[in-house]
Amino acid sequence: MNRLFGRAKPKEPGPSLSDCIAGVDSRAEAAEKKARNLDIELKKCKEQMDKMREGPSKAAIRAKAVRMLKQRKMYESQADNLRQQSFNMDQTHYATQTLKDTQITVAAMKDGVKQMQKEFKNINIDHIEDVQDDLADMLEQADEVQEALGRSYGTPEIDDDELAAELDALGDDLALDTDTSYLDDAIAAPSAPDKEPGTASIKNKDGVLVDEFGLPQIPAS
Repeated sequence: MNRLFGRAKPKEPGPSLSDCIAGVDSRAEAAEKKARNLDIELKKCKEQMDKMREGPSKAAIRAKAVRMLKQRKMYESQADNLRQQSFNMDQTHYATQTLKDTQITVAAMKDGVKQMQKEFKNINIDHIEDVQDDLADMLEQADEVQEALGRSYGTPEIDDDELAAELDALGDDLALDTDTSYLDDAIAAPSAPDKEPGTASIKNKDGVLVDEFGLPQIPAS
């Protein structure tokens, strides 16, 4: 049968949404370009009419300007319509692509769940708890070893009350040591002689004659 009637030609895929958007955008740009060109021509006609007097020539230019103005409005309307079509197709394309991405994401999540379930089968919760218990026991034993190594020997047993009393007494001794009144006598003592023995006598700060040792000089009888 295929030899007699031949095989049907495979149906060619239609244009994609992206191709349609590109085509509509191109048509819109062409219409906008024509409208801009007409703006230039309308400006020239306006300048000519401003320099002319009323008459047949000016009326002809005015009629030409009116036609170009109608054409410009038509092109602008076409461009607006095409831009709206392009926007609608772009929104459709975005929604379609979002759905495709969502399907891919869901498929990836399903694969991830399957992989997690597979990996969880290799994990024994009881075994993990046993490991944690063993670890806690080892740490406790390590603490006992450290405590045993830090044990002190030959230390006399001292009552806490006796230590407290000794500490208080030590504080009193320290308070007594802070008394510096004994330095007053040393400060008030005469200063050491600054002259050699046998030198002339001098007066102290009170005006009393003193010898080389700073002692009051005894007047001769």
